[in-house]
Amino acid sequence: MSETKQLPLRSEVPEELTWDLSVIFKDDAAFEEAFAALNDRLAEVGNYQGTLANGAKAFLAALEYCLDVMRQLETLYVYSHLRNDQDTTNATDQALHSRANALVAKASEAIAWFEPEVLSLEDAKIWGYFDELPELSLYRHYIQQIVDNREHILPAEQEALLAGAGEIFGAAADTFSVLNNADLEFPVIEDEKGEKVQLSHGVYGQLLESTDRRVRKDAFEGLYKVYQQFARTFASTLSTNVKRHNYAAKVRHFESARQAALSGNHIPESVYETLVSVVNENLPLLHRYMALRKRLLNLDEMHMYDVYTPLLGESSLKYTYEEATKEAFKALEPMGEEYLAVVKEAFENRWIDVVENKGKRSGAYSSGCYDTNPYILLNWHDTLDQLFTLVHEMGHSVHSYFTRKNQPYVYGDYSIFLAEIASTTNENILTEYLLETQKDPKVRAFVLNHYLDGFKATVFRQTQFAEFEHFIHVEDAKGTPLTAEFLNDYYGNLNKRYYGDAVTSDPQISYEWSRIPHFYYNYYVYQYATGFSAASALAKKILSKEENALENYLNYLKAGNSDYPIEVMKKAGVDMTKADYLKEAMQVFAQRLDELEALVSELEK
Repeated sequence: MSETKQLPLRSEVPEELTWDLSVIFKDDAAFEEAFAALNDRLAEVGNYQGTLANGAKAFLAALEYCLDVMRQLETLYVYSHLRNDQDTTNATDQALHSRANALVAKASEAIAWFEPEVLSLEDAKIWGYFDELPELSLYRHYIQQIVDNREHILPAEQEALLAGAGEIFGAAADTFSVLNNADLEFPVIEDEKGEKVQLSHGVYGQLLESTDRRVRKDAFEGLYKVYQQFARTFASTLSTNVKRHNYAAKVRHFESARQAALSGNHIPESVYETLVSVVNENLPLLHRYMALRKRLLNLDEMHMYDVYTPLLGESSLKYTYEEATKEAFKALEPMGEEYLAVVKEAFENRWIDVVENKGKRSGAYSSGCYDTNPYILLNWHDTLDQLFTLVHEMGHSVHSYFTRKNQPYVYGDYSIFLAEIASTTNENILTEYLLETQKDPKVRAFVLNHYLDGFKATVFRQTQFAEFEHFIHVEDAKGTPLTAEFLNDYYGNLNKRYYGDAVTSDPQISYEWSRIPHFYYNYYVYQYATGFSAASALAKKILSKEENALENYLNYLKAGNSDYPIEVMKKAGVDMTKADYLKEAMQVFAQRLDELEALVSELEK
């Protein structure tokens, strides 16, 4: 009987495959010294609070104090969370991270007065300070963002009341999370080998990709049987959360919850509306892809549990981590020498924690802050998916590196609206590289299918979610009760419209709204779809060597928060207030669908 392969302990992982956190703090003593220094810094808050009306120099001193506190805090927090994630079973690292979390709360509370105090001053006084003191000019955009919210900030006493009720307002989302993640008991089903498997959120996703249709069906029906049982409870939590958004928008003098949510990044609502409109115009493309999927799976009826299983089996493309770094470097050559120099540094200077070890956090991410490297966490397996993950996270890390090297701390980060563009641009460029270098029809078909599935999940599906999210906010604002029956009816019809006639409309899918945590995030999901589409347009410009395309792209990576996201993207060459970038992305989807259909026809001969 073969011995089960065990994950290595953290101490057994070769050093060159781990990230180097010693460049943040050389040892625990250095961390403790910085921790104590920030604690001391927080004790000085009384020297600054209440002084903003005392002149330009006092205003500057208070502003720089608050930014300095946040800068020190971020470094301590990032170090602690990276230490904890590399081995979540390590009690010392757990304690370190717990203390850093407590310090985050303490520091945030200590400087929470700054923005309300800025808004207590009249515009003439604030901008008079800027005219008087040249050193303030650096912070003009930062303060402008605060001042822009003036009409939506309530008197201090009312703000205090809302802040005090924050835990109450968050109760619906908290209840959903506890019910969804802890209290629901999912059934046990049998996998492909006939072994019993306890359904969970993670296991469900894996089983829907099974090549055994009986397993997919059992997982789908087993999961939704539980959600059907609690549908009225989930309707209550979701309805309450929507009411919270609508109430907050109303008391802050916004016209709608959507306007309130998008105003933080100065995103016009037309961006949202244009996304939904263009995606709906192009639903026939998704219908075509579903029809192809049905044909390739040789199904008389295709159900929603059939839309995630791989069409072409497992990819023959396998990469060790060393091979993947070489492939990634080749694929990213169109990004130019300046970009590749950062990729080289990431590979050579231990920015990446590569292999899975016992206790290591699952998944992958890019993390860091202004004064650290933009680290990458991986859990490497020798697959094509992992190569895509590597270039995706590298996109985030290079974005972070360029932002921090080219912006002062106050603008040394970027919004979620911009974040996914950098990572998915890399994925688009990798896809094009693989299609150029892989001539085996089966491999090319697999790469095309990988792209189309990613587009389906990120553009079509997330826009479907966005359309549903806006609908329920509008209906609640009109006074419509958001009952389970009402939500089921709309969501079921919406899903049918998106997936088309090739997919049989399963009654269970009407309950999908009840299990999506993103519906509690307040107009978040649309950014996945806009980001992917903008990335597609940017990759096309770079690969076709359009004049100034690469320079404009690098300038986007370097812009950080120095301007509003829409303006940053305009300078990069994509006007996200218009429909062009979305239509271009749809054209790429159509071209790759054409090629996959043609390849499949050849393979079937």
